Amino acid sequence: MSSGILLTFIIGYFLVLMVISYLTSKNSANNDTFFVANRNSKWYLVAFGMIGTALSGVTFISVPGKVGAPSGDQFAYFQFVLGNAAGFIIIATVLLPLYYRMKLTSIYSYIEHALGTWSYKTAAAIFLLSRTIGSSFRLYLVVIVLQKFIFDTYNVPFAVTVLICLALIWSYTFKGGLKTIIITDSLQTFFLVTSVFLSIFFICRSLDYNLFEAAEAIKNSSYSKIFFLDDFLGSKFHLTKQFLGGVFITIGMTGLDQDLMQKNLSLKNIKEAQKNMFSFTGVFVVINIFFLSVGALLYMYAAKYGITVEKTDYLFPTIALKYLGVIPAMVFMLGLTAATFATTDSALTALTTSFCVDFLGFNKKNDLNSKKNVATRHWVHIAFSGLMFLTIIIFNAINNDAVVGAIFKVASYTYGPLLGLYSFGLFVSNRQVRDKLVPFICLISPAVCFFLSTESKALLGGYVFDNELIIVNGLITFIGLWATSSAKSESPEVGKTEVVAA
Repeated sequence: MSSGILLTFIIGYFLVLMVISYLTSKNSANNDTFFVANRNSKWYLVAFGMIGTALSGVTFISVPGKVGAPSGDQFAYFQFVLGNAAGFIIIATVLLPLYYRMKLTSIYSYIEHALGTWSYKTAAAIFLLSRTIGSSFRLYLVVIVLQKFIFDTYNVPFAVTVLICLALIWSYTFKGGLKTIIITDSLQTFFLVTSVFLSIFFICRSLDYNLFEAAEAIKNSSYSKIFFLDDFLGSKFHLTKQFLGGVFITIGMTGLDQDLMQKNLSLKNIKEAQKNMFSFTGVFVVINIFFLSVGALLYMYAAKYGITVEKTDYLFPTIALKYLGVIPAMVFMLGLTAATFATTDSALTALTTSFCVDFLGFNKKNDLNSKKNVATRHWVHIAFSGLMFLTIIIFNAINNDAVVGAIFKVASYTYGPLLGLYSFGLFVSNRQVRDKLVPFICLISPAVCFFLSTESKALLGGYVFDNELIIVNGLITFIGLWATSSAKSESPEVGKTEVVAA
């Protein structure tokens, strides 16, 4: 597959996104448009567009790759997906009503009301740190693929490749923000879903399968085991760990994450927001079945033609770009690009929104859409683009997958304290936290969890943590808040009202 064809294809793709950006922002490009799309989004567009945001380029490459990994993953990931689905339902029925009742722009404003200013700033800072590292990490992994298969051909330095990617994202999001992203994410999700289905078609054709034969081959293969019920202590794939981890990671990394919740808050009312979440959940589960199926077919193809790769993440790009032909290669690159940039553009907008609202107090200003505030938001947007650029360059300079993976893992731990903060605010109405101690509690909890993740075998009789560690993380934070809090002297009616309304 010619790198020139791929590059031309990607340039054309971004030109389409820029045209959409121009059309969606030419009549209105103020802060209200950027932050919440004037609260006038269509639920079906939001639901469909969230698929691309939720999956990311890492999912596009890694989920199929892990199906045949030496660790024996097979379809174990689907247990986690089922937990995700349960978590989405909890978000729709518990958290969204609370956010809508309080008419929030940043979801962390709730913490200020429930716990105090230091707690509020801590929650917002956790999001900024976690999402910056997480989104940079996801973009970094995909930039490596673009560098290897396109930009190395033209001797373009890695830093320039990163800069080009971020500049393209900035160019179509800086004016319209969320209003633009609602449309572009829907388009990118369409490309992503189309890419998955077409990839299955092309691989099946290469293996001389029709769709029914492919389904039967996957079912009878050594890759299709879904439910793992043996060795609860030692296996990270056990159903209980995967399902519970899926539930609470979804609540933490979606329901308590400004990025995905910002889209929900752009809808007219809670009914549309809930309709969005329920329909999104159904599509999310189905599309992940197809991702896993792609993985099984890829390993069958690799076995048939003797293809080996040094990392499981390289399997899909290697087969798609080197073996299947020009059209499948373009389809793969389209899906990968769509998945990556649907995640990154959304994250960049959410980071800008959270900083402007939570640290610059835009939600407390009467002149939200003044020229000064719009100009400030532009500079914040540029600053976060630069911060993501520096983070990716640091990842590349480290050049050690284990270290980079550990950094990303630590960032994912920070969602546990958000679980603890929101749980305390929602369910403990008769105690007042010591607000200034909250930042320290939220630092201690992930540190303890990181220690547990590395030492649990020795300390807990062979128990191996996986995604369910986020539950422990949230629980440690909750206990810390309880231990340092004191009984309220005033009537807790306000807190009770919030829980009932939520």
